[in-house]
Amino acid sequence: MLEALRGASLVLAIVAAGLIAGLFYAYSVSVMPGLARTDDRTLVHAMQQINIAIINPWFFLSFFGAPLLAALAALLHLGGSGRPVLPWIVLGFVFALGTVIVTMVFNVPLNNALDAAGRNPDQIADLSAARQRFEADWVRWNIIRTLTSTAALVFLAWAMVQYGRVSAAGT
Repeated sequence: MLEALRGASLVLAIVAAGLIAGLFYAYSVSVMPGLARTDDRTLVHAMQQINIAIINPWFFLSFFGAPLLAALAALLHLGGSGRPVLPWIVLGFVFALGTVIVTMVFNVPLNNALDAAGRNPDQIADLSAARQRFEADWVRWNIIRTLTSTAALVFLAWAMVQYGRVSAAGT
């Protein structure tokens, strides 16, 4: 039973980390480069709408699920045959948690500042200034969280490889 829980928690942590890494990667390579080619009104309005839409249970499930599931997997691997896998899970947890921290400390305040500039882009006095205060910093921090979430995914996937080796050696 413990082995099944170990494996399941690790698989779920990998899935959650992969979903988040993919989301932030998509922003890095398509959404933000695409919006960079638009006018100030389009970027501001699009990002405000995206920031509203992303606040949903599916996003929260994967975003917070990645570090929480990695923590659960780590706890389940504390003893016995799980110990060789533990360092990789802990690294996955650290990077998944780092992704949450970067988002909450840097990206969310930038989102909030963009929202505070005004909900109706046609009524924002200086759209160019609102964009300039937002875009470059948001993109920079998104690249960092793309890297941290991808690192979490890689470490958790490597933990699964090690888990497979340990399990195969034990049978």
